[in-house]
Amino acid sequence: MRLIKPARLRPGDLVGIIAPGGHIRDGELEKALANIESLGLRARVGDNIHYVYGNYAGTVRQRLDDLHGMFRDPDIKAVWAIRGGSGCISLLEHIDYRLLRAHPKALIGYSDITCLHLALLRHAGLVSFHGPVASSTFSDYAVTHLRNVLMTPQDNYTIAMSAENALAGQEHANYRARTIHPGIAIGRLIGGNLSLFSALAGTPYAADFTDAILYLEEVNEEPYRVDRMMTQLQLSQGFRKAAGVMLGIFENCEGVEGEGALSLDDTVDQHLLPLPRPAVAGYSFGHIRHQFTLPVGIRARLDTEQQTLTLLEPGVI
Repeated sequence: MRLIKPARLRPGDLVGIIAPGGHIRDGELEKALANIESLGLRARVGDNIHYVYGNYAGTVRQRLDDLHGMFRDPDIKAVWAIRGGSGCISLLEHIDYRLLRAHPKALIGYSDITCLHLALLRHAGLVSFHGPVASSTFSDYAVTHLRNVLMTPQDNYTIAMSAENALAGQEHANYRARTIHPGIAIGRLIGGNLSLFSALAGTPYAADFTDAILYLEEVNEEPYRVDRMMTQLQLSQGFRKAAGVMLGIFENCEGVEGEGALSLDDTVDQHLLPLPRPAVAGYSFGHIRHQFTLPVGIRARLDTEQQTLTLLEPGVI
């Protein structure tokens, strides 16, 4: 399927806010509206965004209606998930992928939104954007890369790692950018949240990361669970098929000291050290404030020596 890129965002554009996964919490909508306005954009809220159905932001039908409605509306120029949570996986078999392909728009978010990114890439051929959710706490670093990727794209755009994350790495090992295997990898950007990425393995929505730069991040998981999910990907496809592996910051995944379990680094290394591929960890994306935005499906270059990721083409037109 030929890859389709959405139009770039311009000042004054109208952005649709939806909750395709978890229900919104107090203050999140106000924060999302302020964030979007700070970028010089306008916002329209999905009709069903306030619904609650268990942990979810309404039923599958209600969440699906907001997703389809925003893509169908010609005034909406991008669709931004207000948060992740859980539940996006339930939408996948019901999405009208022909509709989304016929009305390409930037879908923005991370975490549970990984399901939507991978499904849109595989079944609609649409480039979407792994970046902050609308209610994230923005930082200058995150906003700079949001703007440069979505509003002022470049043919070759090099992203350096966050200085703030490097500073945090002095006290927290998971924030330290480190090279597991040196080298340069070139390929399409495919990835997202490890839990969701591995959950889709073996389904019609699984991502093929052959010759891709596979990027993964996680939050609030013990190392043994990270091991299980990485093993699932190893058994279903094999990390050797990737051109390179780029792990983000695995927030709160270090485990408890003194319990005799493998550390997070040991867990990751047992999967990536055997690879004859460039592999890194601790890069500036994930459930963190200072994160860069990745256009899913476009070609990029990972340089482990420079600790940079270069987007080799714009994600928007």
